[in-house]
Amino acid sequence: MLFLIIAIGVLLIIVATSKFKVHPFLSLLLGTLFVGFASGMSFDLIVESINSGFGNLLMSIGLVIVFGTIIGVILEKAGAAYRMAEVVLRIVGPKHPQLAMSIIGFIVSIPVFCDSGFIILNSLRKALSKRAKVSMASMSVALATGLYATHTLVPPTPGPIAAAGNIGADAYLGTVIFIGFIVAVPATLVGYLWAIKVATKIEVPEDVSATGEEFDYDKVVASFGKMPSTFSAFLPILLPILLIAAGSILTVAEVDNGVAAFFVFLGKPVIALLVGVIAALPLLPAFNEETLNGWVGQALKDAAPILLITGVGGSFGTVIRNSGVEEIIQNWEIGGMFTGALFLLIPFIIAAALKTAQGSSTTALVITSSLVAPMLPVMGIEGAVPLALVVMAVGAGAMTVSHVNDSYFWVVTQFTGMKVNDAYKAQTMATLLQGIVTIVVTMILWMILV
Repeated sequence: MLFLIIAIGVLLIIVATSKFKVHPFLSLLLGTLFVGFASGMSFDLIVESINSGFGNLLMSIGLVIVFGTIIGVILEKAGAAYRMAEVVLRIVGPKHPQLAMSIIGFIVSIPVFCDSGFIILNSLRKALSKRAKVSMASMSVALATGLYATHTLVPPTPGPIAAAGNIGADAYLGTVIFIGFIVAVPATLVGYLWAIKVATKIEVPEDVSATGEEFDYDKVVASFGKMPSTFSAFLPILLPILLIAAGSILTVAEVDNGVAAFFVFLGKPVIALLVGVIAALPLLPAFNEETLNGWVGQALKDAAPILLITGVGGSFGTVIRNSGVEEIIQNWEIGGMFTGALFLLIPFIIAAALKTAQGSSTTALVITSSLVAPMLPVMGIEGAVPLALVVMAVGAGAMTVSHVNDSYFWVVTQFTGMKVNDAYKAQTMATLLQGIVTIVVTMILWMILV
C-alpha cells in the first residue's frame, strides 16, 4: 500500500506538471504532502520532514548550483562560449563539421544550460553548415545531442548536482564529474553517429535558402566581437574541476599536512565553484552595474527555480524516507531480482518515465534521485563510485526522451526549421539512443569498478 501511495504521489506530480502546467515546485510540494498524509505520518513529522529535507539539501549543494549558474551566465555573455567553439573548430578542422559541433556542445553545456547553449551557437552552426556544405539538420542534431549529454550527466550542471545531493553523493562530486565525463563520451558519440547517418537525409528550409550574411562563416565569427583568450575562456570551467579532483585524490590518499589540507579545502565543491566564479570575473567587459549586478542578477534568477525544485525534491525524498519505506525495502525481494548492475535499471526506468511524461530532465533527475535514495543504504550501495554510477543511471533516464513536452525539443526544431515529424526522427530518436547507450555503459562500468 505504501508503494502504491508513493506511485500515486509521483503520478500527481506528473499530471499537475504536464496536464495542468503547474510549476514543478508546486507539483512536487503537492506530491510530498499527499505522500505524507496518505502514509499516515503525523502532522509534526510531515512539517519537520519538509523543512529538514529542503534545508539539508540546499545546505549541501545550494551555493554550488548558484556559483555554477553564475559561471555559465558570464561565459555566455562574455563570448567565452564562442571562443571555446572557435578553438574546437580549429582543432577538429572543417572536414568534420558535425564532429566539431558535437564536441562544442559537449564542452559548452557543462556550465551553460543546453537550451541557452543551442541558441548561443545557432548562428555558428548555420554558418559552418553552409561552409562545409552539409545538412543543417545533421549539424543541429550533432550540436543538440552534444549539449544534451553533459547537461544531464556532468556537474556543475544543476540536474546532476541535485541528483548527487539527494542520494548523498555531494561529498564525492569529483568522482561524479570524472565518471560523468567518461559516460558522456559514448552518449555524445551515438548522437554524432545518428546526426551523420540519419539526420543528413532530412531537409529543412535553410538547406535551400542558405544565403546572406547570417550564413557567412567569417562574418559570423567577426560578429562575435573581441572574444576572450583561450586560457581565460576555459579557466572558469577547468579550474573548479581540477580543484575538486585534487581535493578528492588527497582525501582518498589521506595525505596529512598543511599544504594538503589547504588543497582539500579548495577542493570542496562550494569553494572550487567560488574560485571558478573569481576566475570568470576577468571575462567581464567592464566592472560596472550592468555586469556585476545585471549579469549576476540574471544568474540568480536562472538559479532560483532550480534551487526551489531541488529543495522541495529533498523534502519529497525525506517524507518518503520517514514514511517507513526503508523498513519495507529491507524485507522486499528486490535484492534477489535486481542485484549489482541490474539495480541501475530501477532509477533509469523511473527517470525515463518521468522525463517522457513531463518533459523536464532536471525535474526527472530530482524526483528520481529522491525516490531511490531510501533504497541505496538497504541495498548496500555506498561510496564514491557506486553512488556516482547511480547518478549516471538517473541521468540516462532523464535524457530518455526529448519530445513535444520538452522545451529543448522546441528550441532545436524552431531554430532549425525542422517539421515535428522530422524532429521525432532526428532529435527524439537520437535522445532515445543516447539514454540506452548511457545506461548500458553505466552498467558495464558498474561490473568493472564495483
